[in-house]
Amino acid sequence: MRVGQNPAKFVHQVARPERITVAILNYIPFLSGFYAEMLDVLRTCLDSARQEPGLPFDLLVFDNGSCPEVQDYLLAEQRAGHIQYLWLSEKNLGKGGAWNIILSGAPGEIIAYADNDVLFYPGWLSESVRLLETFPRVGMVTSRPFITKREYLTHTLAWAHSHPEVQVEEGKFIPWETYYEFARSLGQEPEVIRQDFEKDTCYRLTYRGVSAIAGASHWQFVAYKSVLAEFLPFDMDRPMGQVKQLDERMNQAGYLRLMLTEPRVMNMSNTLRGTRQPETSTAPRVSRRLWDWKPLRVVLLNLHDAIFRLYYDR
Repeated sequence: MRVGQNPAKFVHQVARPERITVAILNYIPFLSGFYAEMLDVLRTCLDSARQEPGLPFDLLVFDNGSCPEVQDYLLAEQRAGHIQYLWLSEKNLGKGGAWNIILSGAPGEIIAYADNDVLFYPGWLSESVRLLETFPRVGMVTSRPFITKREYLTHTLAWAHSHPEVQVEEGKFIPWETYYEFARSLGQEPEVIRQDFEKDTCYRLTYRGVSAIAGASHWQFVAYKSVLAEFLPFDMDRPMGQVKQLDERMNQAGYLRLMLTEPRVMNMSNTLRGTRQPETSTAPRVSRRLWDWKPLRVVLLNLHDAIFRLYYDR
């Protein structure tokens, strides 16, 4: 038998979620090796998302089975009021499994998704939403320009060439510094980046006074939740490597995929090295040159990849 009245009956209003949910997917299984700096990277990601985004949002973090130290940090952030929604998974569901939960369960009308190694610049959210709300039938907006595969742009370019209000330009609209910064963060060699830059072009689309670069990517995007729902669920049997399903299927469905013309996010990968001041001591620079020697890098990276697959690619 019930004893007393539930106090919740006397609460006359409840909190409403913000229109935008910023959703970060996190996976840090341990804090050594490849992941040695990842807790610092995660902290930087979450802190930068909150610094001058340009629009209000709720922050959602989905943790995909990280180690206890990382989950303890996230719980402390949630208790401090820095994370509005924290979802902790006991095991790694892979990116597809996590997306199925995040993209269907996030409360916002707009979802701004990012991997846990994204660095956000001031104004990133407001500028991205501006593209989302200006262009028609937008599927996803990535908050940084870079070169994407042409096969994922077919509908975006077909729409642009057929629409009388759209100005289409092909050229080098991504400056060398912006191009190099992103390609280097992916581990590409400088000489290869230079060769690619010389031959690569992109498309700039201007519609009703607003410009965008054709293309987008799954690692960071802003989209309407109702659009993303059309592509759920994702069926991915590996933790990584199949995420381009979203890029492919969104293009096939006839949605625009756009990027900002100026960088408002950056990929940090697994280190903060690119965001720190240069070392003043000469000794670290000598050591750095050794580890950056291409033959040694190839051997060590292949060894790391083999060990990672042995333990985690099951």
